[in-house]
Amino acid sequence: MWAHRHLLGIRPLTREDILLVLERAAHWREFLEASPKFENILSGYSMVCLFFEPSTRTRMSFEMAGKLLGMNVLNFSLEGSSLEKGESFRDTVRTIARMKADVLVVRHRDSGVPEYLASFLPCHVVNAGDGMREHPTQALLDLLAIRRTLGRIEGLRVAILGDILHSRVARSLALALMKLGNSVVFSGPPTLVPESVLALGAERVFPVEQAVEGADVVYLLRIQRERQEAGYFPSLQEYTRFFGLGERLLTRMKEGAFIMHPGPVNRGVEIEHRFVEHESSLIEEQVTCGVAVRMAVLEILLRGEKTS
Repeated sequence: MWAHRHLLGIRPLTREDILLVLERAAHWREFLEASPKFENILSGYSMVCLFFEPSTRTRMSFEMAGKLLGMNVLNFSLEGSSLEKGESFRDTVRTIARMKADVLVVRHRDSGVPEYLASFLPCHVVNAGDGMREHPTQALLDLLAIRRTLGRIEGLRVAILGDILHSRVARSLALALMKLGNSVVFSGPPTLVPESVLALGAERVFPVEQAVEGADVVYLLRIQRERQEAGYFPSLQEYTRFFGLGERLLTRMKEGAFIMHPGPVNRGVEIEHRFVEHESSLIEEQVTCGVAVRMAVLEILLRGEKTS
């Protein structure tokens, strides 16, 4: 039974909560496959997207999800808003909520902002990524893509490679996978996979060649250039050579393993150009699953467990 007013992270969700979202998301994924028309089950509801960090996939898929379900969707723009006139963040979001928005989808560079908003706003709050903390809908869409491809989402081994230290994607995905009985290994530059990440419950494996062996899924994280500038690794070229996915790592992966990446992809850094669209890549499937999962989340929050 779904008992949450908001979706703030994976940590508060039970195994049953996750499976409920995946069940409804699978329905909407088939809907999308069949040349979708508008399904106005949420007609009359409104959603406001407040993105204080750049986004293409997450913002547009929430917008698409809301519109396909018949919602009124508005995108908040920082430029030209009262925040530029000195209005406080709290007053701005309270004003938006008083316009009777039903759902606020929030992305912010600071960890904990969605949880803070949920503590005083009357509407539903969905976390679209907060600092280094969580990105719950990304984890859920990744689970859907895995289940659609492998036919199951339990008893798998998933290797997550790259900047684990700063990644909200890695945190949410590892938590979700382990709640469903999967094993997770972290690997990458040791400076970006410190012992502190073991608190998430995953295993830390070096070198990356060993981490990918036996994995059903190899999940690559985007590397931000500022990590190089901060001295976490010598150069992007060095990162690609030792930790990027190319022929060397691909040959160490087991037959039938799949490649994933949350996007945007730095082609030639985390992964060689030719492997982005490789037959083992689920990167484009992840994008479509993103719309389906966000449709499911909106449906469940606004209609409970009722199905269309």
